[in-house]
Amino acid sequence: MSSRPHAAFAAIALPGLFVLLWSTGFIGAKLGLPYAEPTTFLIVRFAIITMLLAGFAGLTRAPWPTSWRETGHIVVAGILMQAVYLGGTFSAIYHGVPAGIAALIVGIQPLLVAAVAGPVLNEQVTMRQWAGLALGLGGVLLVVWTKLDLGIGSMLGYGLAGLALLGITVGTVYQKKFCPQIDLRSGNAIQYAAAVVVLAPFALLFEDRVIEWSGEFIFALGWLCIVLSLGAISLLFSLIRRGGAAQVSSLFFLVPPCTALVAYFLFGETLNLLALLGMAATMVGVALVNQKR
Repeated sequence: MSSRPHAAFAAIALPGLFVLLWSTGFIGAKLGLPYAEPTTFLIVRFAIITMLLAGFAGLTRAPWPTSWRETGHIVVAGILMQAVYLGGTFSAIYHGVPAGIAALIVGIQPLLVAAVAGPVLNEQVTMRQWAGLALGLGGVLLVVWTKLDLGIGSMLGYGLAGLALLGITVGTVYQKKFCPQIDLRSGNAIQYAAAVVVLAPFALLFEDRVIEWSGEFIFALGWLCIVLSLGAISLLFSLIRRGGAAQVSSLFFLVPPCTALVAYFLFGETLNLLALLGMAATMVGVALVNQKR
């Protein structure tokens, strides 16, 4: 009997904690980017995570890919989901896109995954999901148009956010199709290592690779490596193991408003009425896509 209150508390607290932690990824990017350019920042982050995960995989005797073909699929998925997605997100914020809006743009990923799931994964896409896709995209366009009209951000920044959205969408479908049984310890170590290799030429060619090791940068780097990349991911799969895979997928539509709220208090980012309406429309669209049939 005594376990029931604890289970009820966990059922409420763990999803809320996950949404909050996941939202801080965008906040951590904005906090650290004044002290390092985006690709340089990510290379340091990915290198640290690669070493941590590889060491953890070795200690726990995690299985590694058994063929070059399997490894290649893991590498491609990693490039899309780490180098393109996070590279685009960090670069977008670096070029003036508010953290809350970056979270909103990439937050419509479930809409696009639902749209391409039919032809690629032979999954049925319902009329409700198509309606959610249209509503969500319309909401994002309204928010972006409002911000550009106010002179906040740039077309380059929003284009990079769109590239991040494309990376996470294609990467999610690719991983689901070609490497669904990936071990999270060894597989993620390979993916982060691949992202370092892909991003390195961009840092060499387009950035000065200077890092100001301030307290804020060290805090942001540590938070993104430990709390987000390891803690939030572990919490995500803990929630899935509890039998809430479908419910967990619906949590992601709470990330943009949570990010916008935290960004308001930390950085003074604000949304006018039209932008709030656009965000609300996008969240409803994502909810429609994630709703059980």
